[in-house]
Amino acid sequence: MDIVYIRDLRIDTIIGIFDWEREVRQVVSIDLEMATDIRRAAASEDIRDALDYKAVSDRLQAFIGGCQFLLVETMAEQVAALVMEEFEVPWVRLRIGKPAAISQAEDVGVVIERGARS
Repeated sequence: MDIVYIRDLRIDTIIGIFDWEREVRQVVSIDLEMATDIRRAAASEDIRDALDYKAVSDRLQAFIGGCQFLLVETMAEQVAALVMEEFEVPWVRLRIGKPAAISQAEDVGVVIERGARS
């Protein structure tokens, strides 16, 4: 299985449990790995045969930017489900970070894997 990835996709959204977090947009950072088979796209050189990372990025920008979340865990589950369903991806590894969550840390967040990597 091959992997198409997106690194450090930055999206502004409403996320957090504190009152002040519900009133301001914060940046989240997304790393996404998606299992796919690139052979058909490599042979045809046609984007329609590829897992289009631009389309995935645009969809995540729209979804995350248009939603509000209390927990990064909720965001991670919903993003993984969206990518697997809408882009027919059998396996994802997703990291979502909140760079501004703790002033003493560069980043905090979650990493999840969903689906079967075959």
